[in-house]
Parts: sequence; structure tokens; C-alpha cells
Amino acid sequence: MDHANTVIRPPIAWALAVVASLGIDRLYPLPFVPPSVPGIWAGAAVFAAGFATAIWAIATIRGAGSRIETNKPTTAIVADGPYRFTRNPIYVGMFLGQIGLAIGVNSLWFLAALAPFYLVIRYGVVAREEIYLERKFGDAYPAYKARVRRWL
Repeated sequence: MDHANTVIRPPIAWALAVVASLGIDRLYPLPFVPPSVPGIWAGAAVFAAGFATAIWAIATIRGAGSRIETNKPTTAIVADGPYRFTRNPIYVGMFLGQIGLAIGVNSLWFLAALAPFYLVIRYGVVAREEIYLERKFGDAYPAYKARVRRWL
């Protein structure tokens, strides 16, 4: 099997976190942004930073001729663009997007949903990707891991 065998596709995990946050917020709103803070603008800025990070990472992977889908073979270790700073810039973008949504819609539930989302991504996706990449690329992947942090 030439793929990471992750437990879930990351965009699906992110969508589930967003939908769960919205649902819980409807039942029990839990605002946290002070009225003096322009939450929609601040949230939009954080969301935009996350979106831009993810798009930059996707463009970098595609430019290297590899795949972003976790259920497809990876053809190269990408160490350019945002991959110089973090091994998981798409997931960092998703986390920032979730934080931006939390601020923008003023719901603490979006921040609370980061905990289970992080655990799923960290252990159900990233851990499996790392095992797969080390198996596929041998010593090249541990060398990359030694140079670049997992998150930030």
C-alpha cells in the first residue's frame, strides 16, 4: 500500500470540527470576544492567514509534482516554501482557519473543537504520514525531520 493509511482525510476532519462547533454553538452559545474587539475583522484576518498558508503549501506540493491527498502516493519530500518552516503547513493553516472562525463568529466552541481536531490530526494523520514517509524515503525523511519542526 503506497499511501499513509490515515484514519480520516484532513479536510473531512476539519469540516466535522466546524459543523460540530456550529451545532453546539446553536444549542449553547458561548461568546468570548470582548465587545470592544472588531471580531469579524480580526477573525477574517486570522482565517485569511490560515487559508493563505494552506494554499501556499498546496501550490508548493503540486509544484514539486507530489500529491496532497493522504490516500494517494507521495512522490517527493517537499522542503521548499512553507515546508522550510513546518512539516505540516496545511494543517497549521487549518488550525489558524478554525481560530479565525472562532473569533469571527465569537464562539468558544470553535476553540474547544481544536482539541479533538488536533488529536485526530496528530495521531490519526501526522503519525501515520511520518511512518509512511520514513518507510518510503528512508534516511532522507529523518534528515528532513531533524531540520524542520513538526508544527512551528
